[in-house]
Amino acid sequence: MNDILRIAVQKSGRLSEDSFALIKECGIDFQNGIGQLKAQATNFPAEFLLLRDDDIPGYVADGVADIGIVGENVMLEKSKDTEVVHRLGFSKCRLSIAIPKNEEYKGIKGLEGKSIATSYPRILRHFLEANQVSADIHEISGSVEIAPSIGLAEAICDLVSSGSTLFTNGLKEVEVVLKSEAVLIRQKNLSESKTNLLDKLLFRIKSVQNARKNKYILLNAPKSKVEEIKKLIPGMRSPSLMELADKDWVSMHSVINENDFWNVIEALRAAGAEGILVVPIEKMIL
Repeated sequence: MNDILRIAVQKSGRLSEDSFALIKECGIDFQNGIGQLKAQATNFPAEFLLLRDDDIPGYVADGVADIGIVGENVMLEKSKDTEVVHRLGFSKCRLSIAIPKNEEYKGIKGLEGKSIATSYPRILRHFLEANQVSADIHEISGSVEIAPSIGLAEAICDLVSSGSTLFTNGLKEVEVVLKSEAVLIRQKNLSESKTNLLDKLLFRIKSVQNARKNKYILLNAPKSKVEEIKKLIPGMRSPSLMELADKDWVSMHSVINENDFWNVIEALRAAGAEGILVVPIEKMIL
């Protein structure tokens, strides 16, 4: 088993779905039956351990799993002896402080002496200490949002995505404590053979992520405009050029970043580009 990479993944929920979607995009196949707590990859030397998210940092730190995919918020709260290998960019959320929506918020110092209910006491304590605020942290394991309405606490610190749950419970978000996303973590004493397997997995993950961030673009352009358009779509090195039947025109192929997409498209049209086609990229090897 020394040459098999053991990967801890949350057994259910959104993080689990996103994690396995990434793994499949990396070309790794596995069979996961209902109720199974382990799954063996069929075309990569890896075994998946399906766990509760709270248990993943401990399993990795103790060497039961070699690496794990877990929310950054859980990793920081559990504070186990692990290392972040790579940020995965999905399952994004924020850990925030919220108060009753009919109360006026007077800034972080207004929390002085108040009671705050949370499932993340360690992270909250560090945040309050950093802001020189002393408050009573009331640790609870679930249903944090109802704490103010039942008199258990004056404020809460909990995960927020859209904010609809806070609104439903008569609360408003006032301070962001932590912005979190899924991260890939590893144990610190990983063997050389398993480190090599991890490097191979990271290569695949980064190729998938690069593809998600970029689009392949094809367009027709007058030869007189090629130099101008090259500045707009430099590509990984430079755009590809192909002659067309019309000797005054060429076809140009390149890659553009998703974040710049619409601005670049508008600039290309203004520069005289026509017949612009945009194609998604499945993998991108840099």
